[in-house]
This record gives sequence, structure tokens and C-alpha cells, in this order.
Amino acid sequence: MRRLGLYLHTLEKLSRGGEETVSSEELSGRAGTTAAQVRKDLSHFGSFGKRGLGYSVRELERELKEILGVDRSWRVALVGAGRIGSALFEYDGFDARGFDIVTVVDADPTKVGERWGGVEIRDIRELESVLREEAIEIAILAVPADAVQEVLECVTSAGVRGILNFAPAQLRVPEGVSLKDVNLVLEMEALSFSLTNRPQDR
Repeated sequence: MRRLGLYLHTLEKLSRGGEETVSSEELSGRAGTTAAQVRKDLSHFGSFGKRGLGYSVRELERELKEILGVDRSWRVALVGAGRIGSALFEYDGFDARGFDIVTVVDADPTKVGERWGGVEIRDIRELESVLREEAIEIAILAVPADAVQEVLECVTSAGVRGILNFAPAQLRVPEGVSLKDVNLVLEMEALSFSLTNRPQDR
């Protein structure tokens, strides 16, 4: 899935540059993989391109958007209006991919009622009703670790089936719910490990 996203970003750049076709070799070079891997990844979803001619940039771009589900808009709730939540709300990349943050929810009474770009911050006590009212499909959780499991249970009770979690906690999710964790500390530890254990220059 992550490689498909890289291919799509590459195709979009090529499309903006006026390119009409791209080979698996060109696509792999720009995405940091191999031509064989590109062909294998795409073969899972059908037959694309023609041998010797490559892939149509616009056609493959359209197909990958459909496969990744970014050929439509998604209604997103941001739960947590702290520093991480604020940064996520300001991130332009969500809008560009069709992830529309239509509501923000927080437990801080001094923030409830504020407006971020036309979106009113709602009270966490109204979370379930707000999610249903706004027909939310994806929830971003940017809340403290000690509160995130309870928040997740409320979110799933409201029928939300896609969750992106930024809290450093192991969460239990009901069957049929897709959960993606973004643990910045673990990512930094992985980077630290790579630097600590890299081959020494001779």
C-alpha cells in the first residue's frame, strides 16, 4: 500500500510535467524500488500498461487513486485540539487528498466554541452525537495516552470504521475497524538504532 502511494505521487509529478507515458524502470527509480517490484505490485490489481510501451501516466494515476480510495472525499473528525491536533488541522496535504476535517472535538472547556478555519471545536462530551451528526468516516485521535482507549470506544460506537491514532498506546479495536498508529517516539528510536548500528567508515 505504501509503495502504491509512492507510485501515485510520482505519477502526479509526471502528469504535472506533461509526461504521457512512464516505464516500470522510470517509476521504480523515482519511487526507490525495482522495476520487477513495480510490475508485481500493480499485477495484484489488474493488467496495466503494454510491454515495450510502458504505462499511461494519466490512466495509471486514475487507477491508483481508485485503488487507494483517494478518488473521493472522506469526512474526518479530529479528536484533540492540542499541539499535535493543531498541526494536523493546518496540514494542507489532507485536503489535497480528499480528507476533509469537518469537525474538531476537545475536552478543554477554554477551547470549546473556538473556530478553526470555520470549524467549531465541539465538546468531547458530545463526541458520539457529533460523529453521527457529521457522518464521520475517519477519526484522527490526538489525545493523551491515558484517555485514548475510552475515546476510541466512543468513536467506534458511533460507527466510525477508520482511525488514525497519534497516542503512544496499544489499542483494542472491534472487528471490522481499521486502525493505524503513528508513534513518533518509536520512529525516532528506529532512526536512532539505524544511526547507532550503521557500518563504520574504514
